[in-house]
Amino acid sequence: MSGRAWLARIVFAAAALGGAWVLFVGLPRWYPDEGPAVSAGGADDRSAAGAQTVSTLYYVSGDGMRLVGVPRRLARRANPTAQARAILEQQLADPPAPLLSPIPPGTGLRAVYLTGDGDAFVDLTEEIALGHSGGSREELFTVYAVVNALTTNLAAVDAVQILVDGVEVDTLVGHVDLQRPLRQNLDLLEAPSDDWMPADDAPADPDRSS
Repeated sequence: MSGRAWLARIVFAAAALGGAWVLFVGLPRWYPDEGPAVSAGGADDRSAAGAQTVSTLYYVSGDGMRLVGVPRRLARRANPTAQARAILEQQLADPPAPLLSPIPPGTGLRAVYLTGDGDAFVDLTEEIALGHSGGSREELFTVYAVVNALTTNLAAVDAVQILVDGVEVDTLVGHVDLQRPLRQNLDLLEAPSDDWMPADDAPADPDRSS
């Protein structure tokens, strides 16, 4: 074998050894172990080991004259945005009898966004407006059932703006200004009754979820 061939073999072996050193020795030194990566949208929205929280949701009294706050037991989520979604999904669901829902039938939750300055943006489907019965009192009940559901139960939320199909709207049916985030309004409420509390629910915690 010629001297040139031997030289090529020596150079190749040296390069291979150098690459192995970088792969198995150098990289672990330069980039210490940072733990396993967590994919976005994975553990963030799961409840922690079956933990629960009690949230107050808002429905219309049987005579249609007031909102009623009702404690409901929900799974505790790992972050405020996921908890906000859980609260809103339950608020949009059927109410406990004999209360009435302030939300028009068929209304769905498209998305919810929380900002760092305490505002929440709740994006609902068009049924929230198209299916509304109208009337200023009914519109107030619809809007503040959503607003109060988040501001009452989440310390991270101070005000809520409702969007419809991803678009900012002036009102739902002509009465309540929705062009800015709205703060909690408990003036529409009547005192809650033990009759509204589901049998397996405990009294609401005095502290809001973080």
